[in-house]
Amino acid sequence: MLDSEFNGSSLDPSQWSTGWFGSGITQPVNSSEQECYDPAQVSVANGELDLTAIAKVEDCGGVARAYASGIVTTDGTFSFTYGYMEVRIWLPGSAGIADWPAFWADGRNWPTDGEIDVLEGLGGKACVHFHSPAGGPGLCLNGDFAGGWQTFAADWEPGSVTFYYDGTEVWQDSSGITSAPMYLILNLALDGSPSNTVPATMRVDYVRVWQH
Repeated sequence: MLDSEFNGSSLDPSQWSTGWFGSGITQPVNSSEQECYDPAQVSVANGELDLTAIAKVEDCGGVARAYASGIVTTDGTFSFTYGYMEVRIWLPGSAGIADWPAFWADGRNWPTDGEIDVLEGLGGKACVHFHSPAGGPGLCLNGDFAGGWQTFAADWEPGSVTFYYDGTEVWQDSSGITSAPMYLILNLALDGSPSNTVPATMRVDYVRVWQH
């Protein structure tokens, strides 16, 4: 079980670390992103974790990028196979989700070990996906998901993953479900699309995992 309430004044290093496979300022998750991940853009205060994207040129992965933002992961501190994972997030944006915020679980070997995208803001919409060697099926939902607290959850079981938004089932996948351990990631990326906005903050109230 994992229970992160973010009630302190700093990130709990026994649960979370900053950076994408490295410490300090690190490169983005994939080549479509236009930001470096900077620990300075991660903060904990007032009972929440904040990941903030700003316009700031930084070098990472041998490339100068126009933005800096925040990422946290449980890689090396917490991983699990099967369980119910839930986050309560205030997503950036107004009419739609701004930027590219995400809450997801990932295995160490992609796509062999699988990837569960519980919440991914794409083109202003809230999207779910399950990636595996069998493919990356999913869907995107229209709705008012930005500018207020929302819960996003997924129940990973042998042979299926079921996704819930604010307690309502939105999609289920039963194709190619993997069984290797996964760790958790929260990040706020920028891809240069018209929905990109800076400064912007992804606010996280809690992250909880109940293992089966």
